[in-house]
Amino acid sequence: MNQQALFYHVGRQAMRAFTRWQLETRVEYQAPIPEGPVILAPNHPTTLDPIVVSTLTNRALHFLVTESAFKVPALGTCLRRAGQIKVESGQGRAAFESALSLLKAGKPIAIFPEGALSPVTGGMAPAHTGVIRLALMTGAPIIPVGIAVDQTRILFVNTGIPDANGEPEVARLYLRGPYAVTVGKPVYLHGSVQDRGAVHRQTDLLMLSLGVLAYRSAVRLMRHPLMQPILSQA
Repeated sequence: MNQQALFYHVGRQAMRAFTRWQLETRVEYQAPIPEGPVILAPNHPTTLDPIVVSTLTNRALHFLVTESAFKVPALGTCLRRAGQIKVESGQGRAAFESALSLLKAGKPIAIFPEGALSPVTGGMAPAHTGVIRLALMTGAPIIPVGIAVDQTRILFVNTGIPDANGEPEVARLYLRGPYAVTVGKPVYLHGSVQDRGAVHRQTDLLMLSLGVLAYRSAVRLMRHPLMQPILSQA
């Protein structure tokens, strides 16, 4: 095991311990995650989502991560040593090429199609086309992942770290709450990455799939014991 793999392994054990300690996580798999190159594509309601997503498979996942996260003391060092992909402002192509190389090498990656946190009001932001283009260029299956949380438990924290627009980054922490995840079936795409219309249609279909999976997660979330006091007051 090389240094990067060892660092990721130790970090993942810490993340699994964190999720058991801080979250009431319930995961449903509609199908096993295949071996070989795969693209996990989750929605993104909280800042802690990568921690949970990294525990969905025993393989080392390579995330596309916004550059602001690399500026956080200690966290940035951990991200670099674990081989995560920095998405720098105006340098999206470089991050895309890094992800493409990893898939061609048979590695699994994880991309949040929205490219940022989901809207505060709920639902999902319009998606970027990167997930679809990578799938068409490599033949790697997409694994849609639908996440649902109790929006009333999200804690907004000003990190003081500037985002791509120079505004302070606001983290959405989620602690001591029910967290439901539905891992969808692998989606294999065929076609030309040059067909922009088809790429955008497939992107829209991906987000519809994420919406359905997130809804399934939300239904399970409502059945969680921690949600019963809230439902009784509604």
